[in-house]
Amino acid sequence: MRLAPILLATALAASATQAQQASAPFTVQETGEGYGSLDDALQANRGQDFTVLIAPGVYRECAIQQAGRVTFKAVRAGTAIFEGACEGKAALVLRGGGSVVDGLVFRGIRVPDGNGAGIRIEIGDLTVRNSMFLDSQEGILGGTDEASNVTIDRSTFSGLGQCHETEDCAHSVYLGSRGTVTITNSRFERGQGGHYVKLRVPRVLITDNSFDDSAGNRTNYMIDLPEGATGEIARNTFVQGARKENWTGMIVVAAEQQKYRSAGLSVHDNVASLAPGQSKSPAFVANVSGERLALGTNQLGAGVRAYETREP
Repeated sequence: MRLAPILLATALAASATQAQQASAPFTVQETGEGYGSLDDALQANRGQDFTVLIAPGVYRECAIQQAGRVTFKAVRAGTAIFEGACEGKAALVLRGGGSVVDGLVFRGIRVPDGNGAGIRIEIGDLTVRNSMFLDSQEGILGGTDEASNVTIDRSTFSGLGQCHETEDCAHSVYLGSRGTVTITNSRFERGQGGHYVKLRVPRVLITDNSFDDSAGNRTNYMIDLPEGATGEIARNTFVQGARKENWTGMIVVAAEQQKYRSAGLSVHDNVASLAPGQSKSPAFVANVSGERLALGTNQLGAGVRAYETREP
């Protein structure tokens, strides 16, 4: 049977596109130029602002952003999977003018120092959306003295963290800067050690997320703000599991030092409960800052204590 000319042309174009993606899976959107590796795409366009489109596939490689503002975007969300680590750090090491990561999957990343991450941010702002971080030592890790801002939205963090492979723990998200961290509409689950979210920043916005620790193992806090912070923690759901390394608090403020003000940190309209088999009685909020938080109404299940003050 012969194809009509239009159908034939469409089929040939689709075949050509598939062949191009197979040989050059990384395409710079602004130029249409294809590259065989992500690092090649970054090096060829170094210093520019551009979007690199990533075809479906499993990539056992990594890349370092040295300059410019770059968007790393999956052609189809959830189908571009990275499993490599550059510099013994992460699949993406970011030290440019700013970065967006959209629709990528980071899986099974481990390095000798215990901090193998999907993303390591060292310079610039970062936005992550529609992405997944799976079964690695760390999801997103970064620290800078700059006022960098990180936004995480509609993303999943599963099977992350460790406190048993190395002396220092790793966490699902561990960030430090003089800016703001915003985490919205995301899911944290099945942690394997450390905290789900640990932030050394002056301001946080953590809203409309799910923290499901029911299948966690050797985990600590859901949210750790070890140096204090202001901002808002609202409309999240927390379920604390039974296999905890530190079960005493879900949200803990200024446990290490009072570097940032915590007065007025707003915690409201959250739901927190204990998973079956959890017989301990954690504090929903444990405050070590010595300052007055803005605690609103939170829906707490049996065994969850609303609040406690701790000595520094």
